[in-house]
Amino acid sequence: MSWKGFTKGVQRTPQQIKAKFNLGENTKDPIYIDAERRFSELEKETKKLHDESQKYFDAINSMLSSQIGFSQAIAEIYKPISGVMSDPETMKVEGNPEGIKACEQYQQIVEELKASLAPELEMIETRIIRPADELMEVIRLIRKTATKRDHKQLDYDRHRATHKKLQEKKERTLKDEKALYAAENSVELATQEFNTYNDLLKTELPKLFELEREFIRPLFQSFYYMQLNVFYTLHERMQSLNIPYFDLSNDIEAAFQKKRGDVQEQAEGLTILHFKTVGQKASRIGTKFNKYGKREEEVTKLGPEPEAKPGMRRKTIDSFDTPPPAYQAVMTSSDNKLLTPGQLNIGRSNSTGSTLSTAGKPKPPLPKPKPKSLAVQAEKATAMYDFEAQVEGDLGFKAGDVIEIVQRTSNENEWWTGKLRGVTGQFPGNYVKLGS
Repeated sequence: MSWKGFTKGVQRTPQQIKAKFNLGENTKDPIYIDAERRFSELEKETKKLHDESQKYFDAINSMLSSQIGFSQAIAEIYKPISGVMSDPETMKVEGNPEGIKACEQYQQIVEELKASLAPELEMIETRIIRPADELMEVIRLIRKTATKRDHKQLDYDRHRATHKKLQEKKERTLKDEKALYAAENSVELATQEFNTYNDLLKTELPKLFELEREFIRPLFQSFYYMQLNVFYTLHERMQSLNIPYFDLSNDIEAAFQKKRGDVQEQAEGLTILHFKTVGQKASRIGTKFNKYGKREEEVTKLGPEPEAKPGMRRKTIDSFDTPPPAYQAVMTSSDNKLLTPGQLNIGRSNSTGSTLSTAGKPKPPLPKPKPKSLAVQAEKATAMYDFEAQVEGDLGFKAGDVIEIVQRTSNENEWWTGKLRGVTGQFPGNYVKLGS
């Protein structure tokens, strides 16, 4: 922007604010206002015509290119997996030569189809997209003229307001008389410039609207027939498709099931799938033995990760290759030190049902109950968010509920165990705040 344009912009700012908030006298021409509204609609719809025709042109090309890429990807999967050292027991080369051949044939057909459609797509570009570009260029030039007209209106209203203010002044000095004379000249010049642009647009815009209707008619008709040609070419070529690998005599779903066979069941039977975390649900994989002594996998679902505002993730427990060791009783001494099994004298039941230690001495009496003031109070936490139980074993609650902590870790971004209204279950630690 030049310095002159910047200066005019500063001078017009007060009048723009007045016009925006309808303050003072602002020129309003109903005929031009209606023409400008129709022109804005034409501007918007022409851009939409250009963008949508360009999208159609790109979509047809993208569809054909995607089909070629799809056939290439399938052919790569059909090829034998490289690196026979990964299977040292066999050197047999496996693959699907018939499928690879079918992919190559299909790719050749699509490439021929792409070449056949090239002239039709070129016509869309030359007869739809390019004329829309030309119309948009005309609209841009008219928009510049309309912008100038708006600026001239601001100057016209600004000079009129200055002239009126000087005229209404009761006692004018010589300086005021000179300013009034200058204001009269400014009003006269601004009126001429404004009327020139305003009358030009009021006269020419209706003619543009008439031409626009005549311009759209051949575009729409051409676009209709071009689409018919594209669809006809696609249908004719794909209808005559003759690749022996494809069984077109059966129903699509039946042919798919025949080709697939039981491969899905075989894939689901792979052991490696049991070590995979699917989606947001983690599984804990352990080992148990059935009544025949055979090892089986025992899967305990831990439930999905809560969709909490704070971030968190539940850990997955690795599987065991061997059964866990047998349970051994462990006790603590009076000073809370762990005692090993060798240090324990575990009682055995005699034939009469009474329990004696290895030394034959009776058990010592239990200590007296603790005073209520010394009883350990259960730790509690207050829910900050609603949590809905996702799987069995989860503890659901509402914000504000007070939960009794059964077991927790020092990390709030893990799953804790709590009790609420007689129900015990797991819940996310970062959904609650310690304390009631």
